[in-house]
Amino acid sequence: MKTRTKVVVIGGGIAGCSTLYHLTQEGWSDVVLVERNELTSGTTWHSAAQVTNFGMNQTMVGLKTHSINLYKELAEDPEYPINYHHGDGGIRLANTEAQMQGYRHFASMARGMDVHFEVLDAEECARRHPLISTDNMIGGLWDPLDGDIDPAQLCQALARRARNAGAEVYRNTPVTALTQHKDDTWTVHTEHGDIDCDIVVNAGGYRVNEVGAMMDVHHPVASMEHQYFLTEDIPAIKDAGHRMPLIRCPISDYYCRQEKNGLLVGFYEQDCKTWGMDGIDPNFVNALCPDDLERVMDVLEGAFARMPALADVGIHTVVNGPITYTIDGAPLVGPIPGKRNAFCIIGLRAGLGEGGGHGWLLAQQIVHGEAQYDTWCIDPRRFGVHTNFELTALKAIEDYQNEFRFHFPHEHRPAGRNARTTPLTPVMAAESAEFTVVNGWERVDYIKPTPEFHPTLGFGFDEAFDVVAAEVKNVQENVGLCEVNGFNRFEITGADRHRFLDRMFCGAVTKRDGRVGLGYLLNHHGMVKGEATVANITASDRGPERVWYGSAAASELHDMDWLQTQLRADEDVKIRSLTNDQTILVLAGPKARDVLSVCARGDWSKQAFPWLSARECYIGYAPATVLGVSFSGELAYEIHVPNASLYAAYLALREAGGAYGMELFGARAVDAMRMEKGFLHWKADLLTEFDPFETGLDRFVKLDKGDFVGKAALIQRQEEGPRKKLVTFKIDATHAPAYGGGSLMQGDEVVGTVTSGDWGHRTGLNLGYAFVEPDMATEDNVMQLDHLGDLVDATVIASSPYDPNYSRMRS
Repeated sequence: MKTRTKVVVIGGGIAGCSTLYHLTQEGWSDVVLVERNELTSGTTWHSAAQVTNFGMNQTMVGLKTHSINLYKELAEDPEYPINYHHGDGGIRLANTEAQMQGYRHFASMARGMDVHFEVLDAEECARRHPLISTDNMIGGLWDPLDGDIDPAQLCQALARRARNAGAEVYRNTPVTALTQHKDDTWTVHTEHGDIDCDIVVNAGGYRVNEVGAMMDVHHPVASMEHQYFLTEDIPAIKDAGHRMPLIRCPISDYYCRQEKNGLLVGFYEQDCKTWGMDGIDPNFVNALCPDDLERVMDVLEGAFARMPALADVGIHTVVNGPITYTIDGAPLVGPIPGKRNAFCIIGLRAGLGEGGGHGWLLAQQIVHGEAQYDTWCIDPRRFGVHTNFELTALKAIEDYQNEFRFHFPHEHRPAGRNARTTPLTPVMAAESAEFTVVNGWERVDYIKPTPEFHPTLGFGFDEAFDVVAAEVKNVQENVGLCEVNGFNRFEITGADRHRFLDRMFCGAVTKRDGRVGLGYLLNHHGMVKGEATVANITASDRGPERVWYGSAAASELHDMDWLQTQLRADEDVKIRSLTNDQTILVLAGPKARDVLSVCARGDWSKQAFPWLSARECYIGYAPATVLGVSFSGELAYEIHVPNASLYAAYLALREAGGAYGMELFGARAVDAMRMEKGFLHWKADLLTEFDPFETGLDRFVKLDKGDFVGKAALIQRQEEGPRKKLVTFKIDATHAPAYGGGSLMQGDEVVGTVTSGDWGHRTGLNLGYAFVEPDMATEDNVMQLDHLGDLVDATVIASSPYDPNYSRMRS
């Protein structure tokens, strides 16, 4: 066994084998995989092994397409062919129009990745799968490339190719400990000796947290027992003359695919069961849980009704084994938060079907620092520090129970709610607030007109449309108050803080005390990595001169990792998170200054406190730091308050605002207003797939300043010219907004992809942002949006259609 290598991958299932293979494809051959038993002896060996192209966003579709293409290539390898039933086709059923709307959107989204789904009516579903009944069904989504693969053969084929490229695989080699050294390299301790390496990858399957504990980290991954059975032969399948398509049924919570001349039928029962919560037997290898068909009888009855042939056939095998879920159901693939040179590829509940793509994207991140797609949807840092095992288990149960039910827009499911709150959460609830969830934080979405108000879930504008419009109108005409909790906030101190930040941002960074600036961070490829507000706080009895770095709530762990990684040993810089200590109250509207002047001493005039100013003060008697910034396009102040004083500040503002028509507003109103101002959302519109020039951030780039992260690459990209351009557009539709991932068309050609959409209540426009081909980006250019199954005109307009001169927010 080697004693030194570049990368050690821990785990020999699909995650580990795919990562190892793809590392060799990216040019790294000095890599090793260690497996405690035999390859595929964990979840992989009992996988139902379905391979679909369906994904909830374009990144997921792209990695699944890569898996399908790779598996097809492996199956056709004359030296080592594997069993892959490619292109049997698959149908996701639906019994509501809202589900069908979702399928139409997903078809539009996949179209941009050159993946072509069909939306079928019930009769066509039954024609393509003659064993199903159309009772209580209105249609489905057809994936022509759906299929299934042999799990063991797939992993062995990947391992074989990796070995041929120079990688090594050590079976029956349990890892006993992991040690990280001062230079951030690792030693992997095994029962057969130690291996020193630069990078460690946790691909531990359902033993993920056993490996994680060796690094002193916990991963939000839990396991669920999952059952399927194999039937005896079914005459209709033997006589069909073709393989049956796969079925996934959110109506009855089951799936099935052909297995020889029978069916493999799997269940997602409501009375489901977690597994391994109190530890896993070391001898649980190539093993299963006890059969428990009684638990799935209600689901089985639904499957019988949908496929009557099941009621007349015998069962010859029952499989009940653990599968892993993360806290939001999507895998964790990428850097491990808070660790250097440590990555993971875990929580792959659909591991066989998409594992080829996950290993592909992870290998790119390890070798190049980023993948070719923005991978935030699977990034391990997308959750905050609140994701303990108990919360993860509750969310895993909920995801399991809704396996084939996608999230609707504005849908927030009940499990694990109130994981992160502020002193105002119950106060806002008493004010009839409806809450959304942002990185675990309960944030006001809007104020309900009545306690019984529950908008219909779907893809059209819902009953909250007029409620949000009224909130926006009051902000525009009077003044509104909004709590923004969970906003990511770092305090940066030290003599070199400005020099450090100047290197991190691609544009000018203000160094003046009491001033605020907005800037963008790039990765080493010159692509947009992050967006942050920088506020210079004057020294006071609350602290020394310091910088507050503020960014999106979801970026809490991502941004800390990035900043810490870029720090140099000779720099006097300290970074401390205040994210969980303070909350923002946003005061917005033309009367905001009047309200602030009533409840805070000092001169708040435009001359004394202009736009982009920062000042410490007291709101009533609550200590606060006020920033003159706006995300709504109106005159606005961010009032940052320690959580211990938050309620006192809120009461003072409410009392002061009474004379000025102040009302509460929520996140939906904020999102509608920011669309009208051309303001962008991180990881919706700001992506690592595009540089700042492509994203329309030219005014935030200063190439004539000193060196900054990504500068050389950005200069090279600028010389090559843009591949896409971000534009603002309006659509000729009033029933529904544009949704991220939707395809913009010119004839039969996809020429752009939507990133965000919402109704602009102040402009009366149905607005969207999209990355489009450069020759499509001129104002007044008309394209067609593939919009929930219809083609509607989408016209490029100037950014910031509301108050384009920014006069209101500077007033």
